[in-house]
Formats: sequence, structure tokens, C-alpha cells
Amino acid sequence: MERRTPVSPESQFRIGSVSKPLTAAAVALLYEQGKLDLDAPVQRYVPAFPTKPYPITTRELAGHLAGIRHYRGDEFRLNRHFDTVVEGLSIFEDDSLLFPPGTKFSYSSYGWNLISAVVEGASGETFLRYISDHVFRPLDMTRTTPDRVDSLIPHRTQFYDRDTTGRFTLSPRVDNSYKWAGGGFVSTAEDLVKFGSALLQPGFLKPETLELLFTSQRTTGGEATDYGIGWFLASDSLKHRRVFHGGGSVGGTAAFGVDRDSRVVVAILSNLTSAPLDPGNRIWTVFDR
Repeated sequence: MERRTPVSPESQFRIGSVSKPLTAAAVALLYEQGKLDLDAPVQRYVPAFPTKPYPITTRELAGHLAGIRHYRGDEFRLNRHFDTVVEGLSIFEDDSLLFPPGTKFSYSSYGWNLISAVVEGASGETFLRYISDHVFRPLDMTRTTPDRVDSLIPHRTQFYDRDTTGRFTLSPRVDNSYKWAGGGFVSTAEDLVKFGSALLQPGFLKPETLELLFTSQRTTGGEATDYGIGWFLASDSLKHRRVFHGGGSVGGTAAFGVDRDSRVVVAILSNLTSAPLDPGNRIWTVFDR
């Protein structure tokens, strides 16, 4: 805004929790290759993670069923650097589980941070290297990258908050190295559409893997959570199957969804904290008719 620089198709925005579907694709690839057992205790892949009173699996983590907590206090705006994803687990790894895994749904970005460590253990590569080489590069997502505060990212937008008077202010500096998988990437609308389009038909992933991602998990009591592996699930008035995720970050808001039956992909990005997502809802309404 200060330089009146217009947004372009190359502009890179913080996508917040839309990072989770991207990470889910990395999980899916390792699952297809037989390198990742979704129902094995996470310690098989992350031996350093403390043992809890109940075993935790990657499937439970990916469905927000593991009992891992979400942000507390000012953690959402953390400005502390972690050299590795395993180091970032120190924020929550010694905390008690909120409930026995599988019994309840409780949204947790930290659960996805643990998944990034699982990806490392299963693949033998760093999480960022694996997702770059096996997800972003094959899908030509050339402008999707970790939001490193110490790197020059030429098309990364400035980030803004809005104060109580409605005035725009620069967002505070944050370091997302503690949550790459849960909410740490920048991307473009075009890249997200490429990603969503790759999930409209088998090819990048097998048919049965797509169904795995897009099938609601259930609690141990049998209650559907309307969340698969990295995706919220819904249907519209036409009974079309929709998968979607929102993303909120410091200086960023994202809405991303795929209508599997209309074969429509929607990605809306803003460089404003808690920006209204009404445009995304209006777009979906058009396809209800």
C-alpha cells in the first residue's frame, strides 16, 4: 500500500492453514509408496516425540483427533526461529493430551507440525525438501515456498492488520519456522488452482488415495467429523462433493476449495489479517444454481 504496488498473478500471500492440504499430499505420496503407515504410533517415525498415555497415529493427527492442543496465548504471533521441525515440537510436546485420541475432534495446527516430523522420518528427507521435490515441483507450483523471514522472496506481499478504527497497519514480524506444515507457506492463487486441479482426477495421486483424503474420519463413538486428511468436507444443494480449507495468518487470509463434481477450483488470497471471506461464499453460491 505504501508504494501503491498492484497485486499480480505472481503475488505471493501467506496462506495459513491452507498449508495443511499441501502437507496432506506429501503424506499421501508416502502412504502410496508404503513408507508411511497411517495407523502406526508416531514414534516409529519421530522417536524423539514423548510417549503419551495413549498411542497417537498419523491418521489421528491428520484428522484433528489426536488430542494435541492448538495455539495458546501469543503463540500465533510467535517470532522465534527454529532450525528444524523437530525443534519446533518443543512448544507443545510435553503438554498433556486434551483427550484420549480418537474420542473427539479438536482443531490443532500443532498436530500438523508433528506430521511434518513424521514426513521427515518416513522419507529420510527434510520436510521442506520433500514437499518441494515431490509436491510443488511436479505440479509446477513455482511460487509456493516456505515463508522464511530471513530470505528475499521477490513477489511476497506486504502484510497488514486493521486496527479498531479501521486503519491499516503493518503486521508485526513473525517467524513461521515452527509451523511450516500447519500454516507456514506463501503461495499464489494460480499455484493453488494448479494444486486443486491435480486432485480432480487420478494421476498425481491414485483414485483410492484421493478417496482416503476426502472421506470423513470418525470418532471412536462413530461420529463423523466432516474432516478427512487435511480437508474439510461438505456437499451443496446439488449434492456436489466439496473439499476445502481456510487459512488465517498474521497478515494473511485464504479461502481454497475444490468442487469435485463441477470440477471447479476456487482460491482467494488476501494480505490482511482476518479479512472477510464473503467473496468465496458468493462464488460457491453461483455453482449451487
